[in-house]
Amino acid sequence: MSKTTGIILGVIAAIVLFTGLSFIGGLNTVVTKDEAVKSAWAQVENQLKRRSDLIPNLVNTVKGFAAHEEKAITEVAEARSKLAGAFDTKAPINEKIEAAKGMEGALSRLLMVVENYPNLKADQNFIRLQDELAGTENRIAVERMRFNQSVNDLNTYIRKIPGSMFAGFKGLKEAPYYEPEKKDLVVPEVKF
Repeated sequence: MSKTTGIILGVIAAIVLFTGLSFIGGLNTVVTKDEAVKSAWAQVENQLKRRSDLIPNLVNTVKGFAAHEEKAITEVAEARSKLAGAFDTKAPINEKIEAAKGMEGALSRLLMVVENYPNLKADQNFIRLQDELAGTENRIAVERMRFNQSVNDLNTYIRKIPGSMFAGFKGLKEAPYYEPEKKDLVVPEVKF
């Protein structure tokens, strides 16, 4: 073998090695980003479960003061049931997000009912539950932000070349964002 043939074979081997390593690196990157989304979602689920666990205590406290507000209480119970059902199954993330949004809406309607009951608002058990719920809502907001950042990172990567190719090899698609309902973004009107 001549010196020129050896150099050409060396260059070809280097190109093949570089291409192979780049391909493996791309596959590993898309898998890492997908796992980051799954991990971030697991943290969101933990906080949603925490909120779900607080709901029965909150509902029972409100029931004691506002028994005739059955509609709001029933909506919360139904939304909690849907949320629990979504998390007990292997439902896709977008279905879990919709169940969580339903819970958020029902809970906000229940808290609007509470405004009509000054004695309830002053009850120490209710105050403690409301504080725990507020803390949990803050945790959910933080975890939702982290989840959406991971989703953005994954989605951006798989929409670009060569990320789209690697995502195709792994069968990955864009992940859904967890965004608040449009009606929750409306600023309430305050009148004095």
